[in-house]
Amino acid sequence: MPRKNSIDTNQLTDAAFYILSSVVKEQHGYLIMKTIEKFSENEVTIGPASMYTTLKKLLESGLVELSDSDKNKKIYKITDKGMEMLLKEIERKKQMIKFAERFLKLDKEGDYEK
Repeated sequence: MPRKNSIDTNQLTDAAFYILSSVVKEQHGYLIMKTIEKFSENEVTIGPASMYTTLKKLLESGLVELSDSDKNKKIYKITDKGMEMLLKEIERKKQMIKFAERFLKLDKEGDYEK
């Protein structure tokens, strides 16, 4: 049975999350990679193969589209559907963090039974 694309399950992989966030402002591929490195303070690096594979999936899913602002380079930008998914993913990640922090807090207070 083939593995489901995470986008089809309304969740983004980490790479897709970073890429989709980066194309809120129109950018070409190399600039997307550099933007992710810069804003993650070099904690996150996405190589060209992963990036272009992920961009292809994002394009096919309608979350990203090609801009016609530069005929020499492929310029990517987020779609309305992509923005909606990005905002939902941000909320999902916030909930995950809140969940984990509750258990860490309980553990520090000694109230959490192991």
